[in-house]
Amino acid sequence: MAFGERDYLGKEDRFKDRSLRKEIFIIIFGTQTKAGKLFDLILLVLILISVAAVMLESVSHIKAEYGDELVILEWALTILFTIEYIARIVVVQKPVKYIVSWYGLIDLFAILPTYLSMLLVGSQGLAVIRALRLLRIFRILKLTRFVAESDKLATAIVASRHKITVFFMFLMIIVFILGSVMYLVEGANNGFNSIPRSIYWAIVTLTTVGFGDITPSTILGQMIASIIMLLGYSIIAIPTGIVGAEFYRDVFDEKKPANEDKLENTKCPVCNQKNHKPSANYCFNCGNSLPSN
Repeated sequence: MAFGERDYLGKEDRFKDRSLRKEIFIIIFGTQTKAGKLFDLILLVLILISVAAVMLESVSHIKAEYGDELVILEWALTILFTIEYIARIVVVQKPVKYIVSWYGLIDLFAILPTYLSMLLVGSQGLAVIRALRLLRIFRILKLTRFVAESDKLATAIVASRHKITVFFMFLMIIVFILGSVMYLVEGANNGFNSIPRSIYWAIVTLTTVGFGDITPSTILGQMIASIIMLLGYSIIAIPTGIVGAEFYRDVFDEKKPANEDKLENTKCPVCNQKNHKPSANYCFNCGNSLPSN
């Protein structure tokens, strides 16, 4: 749920002057203003610095040499992010709406790990979640047109959910059968010491990942493995094709002329033929004149 200027204190004509609260709101949420763009760009830089600090702290020799400095930097940035989060809550008309919104939850989760680190050792590593706040760059760079495209992709995935569900159920049956067969063929001596572990091997092989931690040793097992590998290449393309077909159908329907559906459903009064071209005046089957629209 996105949050923007429309969620401020109500109608603009309610304000006869530019109050401090309104000025802060425009700076924080006004991505179309110079001050708002500058604020968000500075925020993005701080987020990048914070994420980089968390990543560097995970490197042992860097942490040993610059650990204290990184901790100080992380706390300084967390305090700044906390002030910014509180400011966002203060200036909006409906604080709860912002808090439970998509960006509001991300802003909250971005500052929690550092505070939790005082209670839970090692939880500060979760601070990398604030990298999600970089999603704001889509608003800053006016790339909102991509949101519509992402909606089309989401629609295609939702429309394909039943087919994809059936496909994955079929896939799970395959890996269960093949894993069980490999357990019987190879046995515990070759690393296939249980059916779940054999199913794990089947999944790794079918997806062409191939960790190599378990390998078949018998000729029959290697033959089955080869079949699984070849099967994997064909199976990977199926979900892509299903979603791609739905995506294409959505784009095609969007570009289709508004009157095309009406024309396609028009029956020839003589032979009852359907599916005529939008510009057709005569039936392609019998040549009789089509009803005018």
